[in-house]
Amino acid sequence: MNLLWIRKDFRINDNPALSAALAAGPTRALFISSPTQWHQHHLAPIQADFMQRQLNTMAQQLAQLGVVTECCQVDRFADIPSFLSDYCQRHQILGIYANTEPELNEVRRDKAVLSAGLPLHLFEGHSILAPGTVYTQAGDMFKVFTPFRKQWLAKLAQGGSVPLPAPTPMAAPVEFTPITLAYPMRDSQLWPVGEEHAQQALSDFVQHRLADYKSYRDMPALEQTSCLSPYLAMGVLSPRQCLHQARLHFPDALEQPDSGAFCWISELAWRDFYRHLLIAHPKLSMGHNFVAKADHAVWRESEADFNAWCAGETGYPLVDAAMRQLNQTGWMHNRLRMVVASFLTKHLLIDWRKGERYFSEQLIDADLAANNGGWQWAASTGCDAQPYFRIFNPVRQSERFDPDGTFIRKYCPELTHLSAKNIHLPKPELRPIRYAKPMVDHSFARKRALDAFAVLGKG
Repeated sequence: MNLLWIRKDFRINDNPALSAALAAGPTRALFISSPTQWHQHHLAPIQADFMQRQLNTMAQQLAQLGVVTECCQVDRFADIPSFLSDYCQRHQILGIYANTEPELNEVRRDKAVLSAGLPLHLFEGHSILAPGTVYTQAGDMFKVFTPFRKQWLAKLAQGGSVPLPAPTPMAAPVEFTPITLAYPMRDSQLWPVGEEHAQQALSDFVQHRLADYKSYRDMPALEQTSCLSPYLAMGVLSPRQCLHQARLHFPDALEQPDSGAFCWISELAWRDFYRHLLIAHPKLSMGHNFVAKADHAVWRESEADFNAWCAGETGYPLVDAAMRQLNQTGWMHNRLRMVVASFLTKHLLIDWRKGERYFSEQLIDADLAANNGGWQWAASTGCDAQPYFRIFNPVRQSERFDPDGTFIRKYCPELTHLSAKNIHLPKPELRPIRYAKPMVDHSFARKRALDAFAVLGKG
């Protein structure tokens, strides 16, 4: 008997570990719930609910393939090797099949399982190109995205990125038993579950919105992005499937850098970039700045300011609308993630780690590599970060990307009466009493940030 160890890879198609396990013989599946470890990783209750729903959907699919799925609770990763040793003996497991994960604790967990002498077979399924395969001429990991993407595209041109098909059933269907995870839950019903839905959402995006993606992706009121990030984060979709669909409909995308398809494929490259970085630089999983000079930056300690930012009560409408979108839906538009991260780290001078943690605790699509990469980019402390002197002006961002104030009105209804001209930063005489005053003046905040981040420009 073989064992499929399910992690964040809730799909049947393009699942290397599942395909290999079934090809090797009769298989059963196991999901290990680790509530204590999840709490330490700040797993969002909405993502836990989404994960539970996806797990049950996959377990039903596996049952049709003749694979029984079991869920066992092992609170900490450190206890998994001994648990698996006993489990394999009880079920006479010949091989454990699993897809890799890039986070440091997960990598250490797998090494401990291998060190315990267990027959763990690992497969790459979370990136388009496996970490360690895209490198400089010196054999090192890239520190800047653009040359990474150039090499990444060159590797893609050599082939090898075609998704695996769904495996053939190896046995008669078995009974499905619902699984419940012991973790705080927040309703994720806004997001349908299942591989079939995710595939349809991908197809709809590629056919109807991808061509114009570059033109409209930064406009949060238009809903022109793919909204596939929760499915990628949970492995319901693989990034290879996304790339394959894009290239299927736009065969020349990689040769057309001004096209919407190339722009979106570049976002998939960013995803790979951050995951490769997490493997190459384990300190990123431990809350360290990528840039050593950033260790000398002095952050402000203000719980009041941080709480106001979390609640969407900064007095800057676009920032507030974005944070309210996050709090209400568990998701935030990507342009707005940059805006609010810049505001917290540059306008309020609050440590990026606090923002990263809050995102982890709220996002349905929370992913350590992307979350860490995005926050360190905004804070100018990370790999290929924006220059420290680039500080987003939240009013200019609002005027440019939500010119009519449509998005702001959706999440800040107290500002609905304001005109498109006045809604981006209401004048005192137009600002409703119940709407917060701007907590900091932009010009003052910009100068303060430049002074604080000058340490990044020294030497």
